[in-house]
Amino acid sequence: MRREFLAGLEKNFFNVSKPGGYSVETARRAVSTMSWHWFWLRPKAALLKMRHYATLPVLFMLALAASSMLPVATPGALARKAVASDPTANAVAAAKAFLATLDETKRAKASVSFTSEYKTRWSNLPTGIVMQSGAAERSGVKLGDMTPDQHKAALALVAATLSPMGYRKVMNIVTADEVLETETAPKRAADSRIRFGKAEYYVAILGTPSVAEPWMIQFGGHHLAINVTVVGKNNVLTPSHTGAQPSKYTLNGETVRPLGGENDKAFALINALDAPQRKQAILDYQGADRVLGPGQDGKVIQPEGVKASAFTSGQQRMLLDLINEWVGILHEDAAAAKLAEIKGNLKDTYFAWSGPTTNGSGAYFRIQGPTVMIEYAPQGRGANTDHIHTFYRDPTNDYGAKLIKP
Repeated sequence: MRREFLAGLEKNFFNVSKPGGYSVETARRAVSTMSWHWFWLRPKAALLKMRHYATLPVLFMLALAASSMLPVATPGALARKAVASDPTANAVAAAKAFLATLDETKRAKASVSFTSEYKTRWSNLPTGIVMQSGAAERSGVKLGDMTPDQHKAALALVAATLSPMGYRKVMNIVTADEVLETETAPKRAADSRIRFGKAEYYVAILGTPSVAEPWMIQFGGHHLAINVTVVGKNNVLTPSHTGAQPSKYTLNGETVRPLGGENDKAFALINALDAPQRKQAILDYQGADRVLGPGQDGKVIQPEGVKASAFTSGQQRMLLDLINEWVGILHEDAAAAKLAEIKGNLKDTYFAWSGPTTNGSGAYFRIQGPTVMIEYAPQGRGANTDHIHTFYRDPTNDYGAKLIKP
């Protein structure tokens, strides 16, 4: 029982380094843990004595002591609780905390202007290759140039803007790139500038962190571009890029598939369609490369495939669940609002497919609606399933366009 008590304290009180770590709720759980295990840590004789002579007074004092550790409902405490549940305020606080860890030189690199020049500096390409925007390097400071405290604050900023699922997906992509670096580094030419791995992911803040004025957080590297535009209470994740190479690896004895949900749910959907629906969905050409990626801002493409208005309610739920693999990367409040918006336009949303329909095969698919465009594109000859690119856009609101006053 003593081990369980200590484990409870560690789990509920000392997990501040984890995404969504310390909060009022974790404090409540910790107090509950202590209140419960208090009795089990006492000798049995003492328990018997308390039962016969002082049960009620002791219980009262324990309850009083435990409750004294909970937040008092003062205006200040209530305000702090409100801030704790406000994603924008959390992001602002995390951004300021990160910037405070940097010296003047690094701060100048990490903090750039909220302009198109910097917004478009994202890519699927690794360090060492000129990006589609023409920039030779991403904005910000890379993890490999940070001290441990700066590194921790940087990832805390990323976690503050994402859901737990989203943060886990993002870090699985980063770890996949570390696997790629380990595999390719020994074979790389000595004069090559190309680099993969965790050290090559950059954090940048565009504009001034604010609960009212527009600003942006960028976290990206090879196969990853998280672009979160913050405009008051609104957080926008488009455009963004998630990819993986390798698409499957082993970590601590467990198989990790960073984009496994996207793959499996898409194959489940295409195989849930009846023959006429599938005929409409499958394109008559091989779609194997990205059309919505970096450098393609503002691009308009003709919708193709089967319209979701022809789906059964079950198939529509499957489509929404697939879409949520991208939408749900963002923190829960913003993701729920976005998914509701997409659901409202689902009858005008298309699902297109190119390639085999057997899971494990390399297949391209695209989802396109009034406020969503998603592309899943295996790369290389024969639609290589070990190298995946995906892109997520909103043709009406990339970079928070419709929320920002001209």
